[in-house]
Parts: sequence; structure tokens; C-alpha cells
Amino acid sequence: MTAAEYSVASGGRVLDDAVMTTSDASESVPARWTKSTVYLDMWVDPNDDPRETEVGAVDERGILLDYLRHYRLTLEMKCAGLDAEQLARRSVPPSTMSLLGLVRHLTEGERHLRRVMAGEDAPKLYCTDDDRDGDWNGAIADPAVVEDAWRRWRAEVELTDQFVAGVADLGTWNAGVSDLGPDGANLQLRDILVAQIAEYARHCGHADLLRERIDGRVGQ
Repeated sequence: MTAAEYSVASGGRVLDDAVMTTSDASESVPARWTKSTVYLDMWVDPNDDPRETEVGAVDERGILLDYLRHYRLTLEMKCAGLDAEQLARRSVPPSTMSLLGLVRHLTEGERHLRRVMAGEDAPKLYCTDDDRDGDWNGAIADPAVVEDAWRRWRAEVELTDQFVAGVADLGTWNAGVSDLGPDGANLQLRDILVAQIAEYARHCGHADLLRERIDGRVGQ
């Protein structure tokens, strides 16, 4: 099945300028396509986008948490509809990044927030002194590894949200050891929330390229 045939079968729309090309004799490049019928640079139509709500944030906490929610959902959406091999595929060589690796990496990030801010005993799940890139290196094409990665990510997201909800003042300083910045300076909850948003936003940009390289699907 060609990329164009796949996109039609899955309810998508091939972009007007999309073509099937080859980067070398053995590797095909998928055509670009989207499921959106309104704005072709979007992932889905606005009415079907779970990131869009009619509830507007009116204060600092609400704005920060809404941005974090938005990027977490974007990560999930970029991984939707793929099997274990596709999720684990390092589709932008020579980078070791994969969508599955992103899930594992951002799981470590959720634990990091609580380790710094709450002082929790939350050691890294995937990375070790011997393998500092264990989150990426261990992202293999195994359905059990995929299932475990999502289970851990959702659990860590819930724990982070519970912690933040229990802290009334965004100016609260970290209770654990900070390893952010060149000097490991102390920081407030608002600071680390912004850092978390920036981390997700950066990696959602990577997810854009990884997903498009896998099956051609585009969208913000």
C-alpha cells in the first residue's frame, strides 16, 4: 500500500504537494498527509482536537498547567496509530531518538520535577551512570516495552499533577537538590513548570519530524 492509499484508507487527506520519493535505492519516503479537512497544517480538525477547550485560563497557574496539558496531549497524538516497530524506529538518522524513546525520556522528566521540588526518592527509571541514554537506547520494538512506557508515563504524569495541586504557592522553593542550570541554583515551582513546558515543547518538535518520517502524517 502506498502512503497515498494508506492515508485514504485511514481517513486522511494527501497534501497537494505530496509525492513519494526515495532517499536511496532501498528506502522509500512516505507522502505527506493529514486527517484534517479544515486546516491542512493541523493534525485533526479543530472540533476533533482534544487540546482545544472552551475553558480559558485566567491566572498564572491555569496558564502554566494548560500549556503543560497541551503538550502532553500532543505527545500522545503524535504516537497514535503506530505499532511497536514504528514507535521504536529511529527515523531521523543518525539520531538515536524515536517516539518511544521520547515517551521514556519525558517520563524521566516528570520524575525529575518531583525529585527536585518535593525531594522525593524517585531515582531514574531508565538512565544509569553506565548508560546515560538508557531512555533512548532501551526503546526497542517490543509491544511489552511500549505498554510499559505508556503505563509509567501516565503514572508519573498523575503523580506530578497531584504534587502540583497540593502546592498552593507557585513561589514555593525546591525541597530537593536542584540540578538545573550550571550551578544547580534553587528554583521556584513556577520556574520548573516553565522548564517542563519547554522540555515537552522541544521534544514535540522532534516528534513532528519523527512521525512525518515514519508514515508521512503532518500537523501541529
